[in-house]
Amino acid sequence: MRRLIVGLGLAALVLAAAAGAVRWAGPLLAGGVGSSWYREAVYPLEHVEAIRAGAARHDLDPALVAAVIYAESRFDEHARSPQGAVGLMQVLPETAAQIARQSGGVRFAAADLEDPRINVRYGSYYLRLALDVFDGDLRAAVASYNAGMGAVEEWLGAARSEGRRLRLTDIPYPETRAYVETVLRARRVYREVYGDRLRV
Repeated sequence: MRRLIVGLGLAALVLAAAAGAVRWAGPLLAGGVGSSWYREAVYPLEHVEAIRAGAARHDLDPALVAAVIYAESRFDEHARSPQGAVGLMQVLPETAAQIARQSGGVRFAAADLEDPRINVRYGSYYLRLALDVFDGDLRAAVASYNAGMGAVEEWLGAARSEGRRLRLTDIPYPETRAYVETVLRARRVYREVYGDRLRV
């Protein structure tokens, strides 16, 4: 009998703890992403002025720029990839040098990419170019930021031959599919949580 009473007592404690956990975790899970403070912890925002300036200069949604930074570097301005990409938007020095020439820059040094304002300006330039090349197709532009324009041209050509836009399932690289999903999800969060701060 004593064992039964102890067992029932433990069961009651477990149920009470579970109910408390549901009350605590419920707001985090409601609506998919969770409460504002939770989203701010998971999706930080830094370098707002650089983001707003880059977005305004290249006619971009600032939330998209923030989302690419989130996916590329998690806002680490000192991030470096094994391929040599640098900074917030993980811009390759050779890409930046080409952008500098195309945009009328006088001089470019790889060290410039460590400056968040310059890094975001170059990354935003590439995003604008990709959106223009792919006729405003956001999914294609974001995919090209990860896989390059040549690869996306192939995938988009196949989709267009069937009379449609690029779908996630058309992207054969698992890394790029995951990247596009990450950026588009983060863009929604940055719009919802930081809309006022990111407004240009």
